[in-house]
Amino acid sequence: MDICVFCSSSNAIDDIYFNDAERLGELIGTRGHSLINGGANVGLMEAVTIAARKSGARTIGIIPERMQERNLVSNHAHEVEITADMMERKERMRQMSDAFVALPGGFGTLEEILEVITLKQLDYHRKAIVFVNTGNFFASLFDQFEKGFSEKFSKPEYRELYFIAASPEEAMKYLESYRPGEVVTKWFSVPEK
Repeated sequence: MDICVFCSSSNAIDDIYFNDAERLGELIGTRGHSLINGGANVGLMEAVTIAARKSGARTIGIIPERMQERNLVSNHAHEVEITADMMERKERMRQMSDAFVALPGGFGTLEEILEVITLKQLDYHRKAIVFVNTGNFFASLFDQFEKGFSEKFSKPEYRELYFIAASPEEAMKYLESYRPGEVVTKWFSVPEK
């Protein structure tokens, strides 16, 4: 399975986040999967790449040209693909991946994981999506999701679009047993023609 991991590019974060990134990378490798990620040599991106490669995974980094110019390309990816911009980067990551995992991260991570959830909601794909909720990092985001469900901005069935894992082990167990569910119509009601 080609597993795409969205995550932080910060080196300033707590070790608890690096520990889970390294553990996830290790599990991806030891269980015979490949890693696809943003290809940077910083933060959790680099940590998961190094751990995955060391544990036997094929590692593929996809990074925009502008980041390459800033000397941010990981030397630990087996393969690096340079894209023209962020839009192309995200599209390539989605195309190449069989599943998506979000480790804690900032705006970019949130944008990436929310985009794949939205695309799954609209039935552009039926791939597994997992949050690894290290240190309860995503709690406020999940509260926002629940507000959307309770106030009918989103259907409660959309809780099934993603899985919340407490650990990398739980995330991998979910990914390896995942079976796509039924498509739920997005709209509560559609106007008549």
